[in-house]
Amino acid sequence: MTRVYLEIGPKKAFACSLDWPGWCRVAKGEEAALDLLMEYVPRYGAVAARAGLEFSPGDPVVVARIPGSDITDFGAPYAVPDLDQEPVPASEAARGVALLRAAWTLFDETVATSPEDLRKGPRGGGRDLSGVVRHVEEAERAFARKVDVRHKPYKEPGDRDAMRAELADVLSRAWEPPQTTGWPPRYALRRIAWHVIDHLWEIEDRR
Repeated sequence: MTRVYLEIGPKKAFACSLDWPGWCRVAKGEEAALDLLMEYVPRYGAVAARAGLEFSPGDPVVVARIPGSDITDFGAPYAVPDLDQEPVPASEAARGVALLRAAWTLFDETVATSPEDLRKGPRGGGRDLSGVVRHVEEAERAFARKVDVRHKPYKEPGDRDAMRAELADVLSRAWEPPQTTGWPPRYALRRIAWHVIDHLWEIEDRR
């Protein structure tokens, strides 16, 4: 079984896996979002493989529906499901961070082999490669504050890696409610992984 929740906005819906952080797709309508999620099985499989995990999902089973917003329609998951308030065992946290680290590695490898000028069009708009990288890094630094990992703007290449190391350490810990940070850790991991993976795929599509 592939547990999925749907975040339903006024015009679009996100289908997000609960067990595979970052495997989320958005489309116009619930069925379209679920279909698109399954279309991306091979691409997410590359992330899982890099993390050393077997990825052979079954049919998606919707276990929750939550209301979205205009941000959902814009193309970003935003609502936090109640399921993310459940305790996170250490094994789940470690597995999720392994997937996040794999996403970081694949993103950096893709950037290293991609041209600065990316194809323009609806997929990603007009950012060039360095613009996408800056966006991912600055958004990630902002997301990290949601779990009380606070770093100043990067001045040296190692600053980003230091932030990621601290973030990975925080997210790899077992967790129990009550929530004391802006985001519960399970949601933070999913949202951060999704953002890296989504822009990884954007670069692949536009290079």
